[in-house]
Amino acid sequence: MSFSKEVKVELSKLANLSNKKEVEMEFLGYLLSKNISYEGKYIRFSTENDYNIDRFAKLIRNIGINQFNIDVNGKIFYIEFNKKDLENFSKFDYKKIDIYECINEIKAYIRGLFMGSGSINDPKKRYHLECSFNNETDAQEILDLLKKFDIYFKKGKLKLYLKDGEEISKFLAFIGANKAVINFEEIRVQRSMNNKVNRLVNCESANFNKVLNASVEQVNAIRKLKENGGFKKLDDNLKEIAELRLKYPNISLVELGQKLEQPIGKSGVNYRLKKIVKLAE
Repeated sequence: MSFSKEVKVELSKLANLSNKKEVEMEFLGYLLSKNISYEGKYIRFSTENDYNIDRFAKLIRNIGINQFNIDVNGKIFYIEFNKKDLENFSKFDYKKIDIYECINEIKAYIRGLFMGSGSINDPKKRYHLECSFNNETDAQEILDLLKKFDIYFKKGKLKLYLKDGEEISKFLAFIGANKAVINFEEIRVQRSMNNKVNRLVNCESANFNKVLNASVEQVNAIRKLKENGGFKKLDDNLKEIAELRLKYPNISLVELGQKLEQPIGKSGVNYRLKKIVKLAE
């Protein structure tokens, strides 16, 4: 089962159908989605999921719409009811109410929208959640409404979307997908840990390659000096570090410095080896 389906299955099982106001708001949220179409005197909701049709049927039955038809065409489920049944419902306008006193109803409203045409990618691969609309006006109103609850969607053509893990988590919690939030956060933590490990590994690899490349250059310079007689002209400090580098080509400058008869630090070792390379050049 996809992560998107897991979220919607969880939401479809929410036991809030006894609250008539929340049921009405969730129903109105569905009507915002792109999967609602108006065909003649009928309104049709379509989906690929039987649990979603079942949820929508329960909603309209609970608000008094008893005359509706459910049909299947291939993998698509349809539910139709008469436009006249909407005459008792007015378009929701959040600007006319105190949204914080009606927060549960607004959550139901947004939940209906997500159930109607929302989707979320597998968070193990990438963070992306979106909701699609029939018109730009509804999309803009939902964008503005969610900002008041500190959930910041981005707007595309006839859709709103999130690509930030924290924002997606906040949204899922807002619409009541609590189990999905827990699963999502576990995946976020794992991804974060994996990314940190990868960065450390890449950093260590880069450092190792840097040390190795420098060592190769130093060893070649020392051998060149030995071949052309220049090695004999080096002072004792340079000869000592040169012999150690030939003996230990893969160790770091710090480790190399500790092996000297009179140990020195990294910068001292680096200075001596650079001088050897310059002389060889």
